Amino acid sequence: MVQRENNPSGHQPVMVDEVVQLLVSDPEGAYLDLTAGGGGHLFALASKLSPRARLYGLDRDPQAVVRAESKLSGVSQKVCIVHGPFDVLRRIALKLGVTGFAGILLDLGISSDQINDPARGFSFQADGPLDMRFDQTDGMTAADLVNKKTEAELTEIIRSYGEDRDARRIAKGIVRERRKEMILTTRRLADIVSTLVPPPHRNKSLARVFQAFRIAVNNELSRIEDVLPQATSLLAPGGRLAVISYHSLEDRIIKRYFREQASGYCTCPRELPVCVCGRKPSLKLVNRKSLTPSQTEIDGNPRARSARLRVAERVKP
Repeated sequence: MVQRENNPSGHQPVMVDEVVQLLVSDPEGAYLDLTAGGGGHLFALASKLSPRARLYGLDRDPQAVVRAESKLSGVSQKVCIVHGPFDVLRRIALKLGVTGFAGILLDLGISSDQINDPARGFSFQADGPLDMRFDQTDGMTAADLVNKKTEAELTEIIRSYGEDRDARRIAKGIVRERRKEMILTTRRLADIVSTLVPPPHRNKSLARVFQAFRIAVNNELSRIEDVLPQATSLLAPGGRLAVISYHSLEDRIIKRYFREQASGYCTCPRELPVCVCGRKPSLKLVNRKSLTPSQTEIDGNPRARSARLRVAERVKP
């Protein structure tokens, strides 16, 4: 089992043992965590790698970059943590001068450090500004969306990204209440949703609505679709890509991409009678079904319960 350090902030990296076991293909290679967070996964990898290995991290959250650098300050490998979104991976890798990673990790979860800070606006359980940006230096906030989008647009956000059956009613209530006063805090949004949903389903609806606006604010799903081909192209032959997702919208994208790349799906127009693209598989599945956390891990870290891990390996030419 991988050695861990206690994190005073309360964040625990998810499925660490499984990630290290399945991701390490070359003990002296280069490894990249596309969502470095507090550096927990990279720290665990460091304990299983040669001092000649290299560790790279990327995160949109400037605060996470600082935490990761602190966490990894004592490891024996060369470490480089970069601030930036993971969907520009190819450009960042070019600057780093790395073209063949032995392993790349994409952990799509939101960290406890972010959830527990009311100033970030991610949680409906604490009052704070309605922000929800991973990078608070860039882009629109959740308050911008809540107060500016039309009722139809709000309905689509809540239905598509929160998969909430009451999306239309919630959107209508938001529009009605913002006419009285702008919705600028997490508490106000939570109170509005709470009045529209009966108690048995209230907390689930709150979680779905907050998830929906977080995904919309950070453009999360399209970024996942953009980064997967980039990550695959930057793997060395035999290198592995591991992705941890936390809800069906994310997992569906990962599952479809891995299966398509493992099957070498044809990209020819449908009207052609025979395949001429000559496309071949670029990945092979390491685990055909997603892996889930052990009950022991869930008992110690309930936020891990929805995690799903999928791993694929770059096919050698």
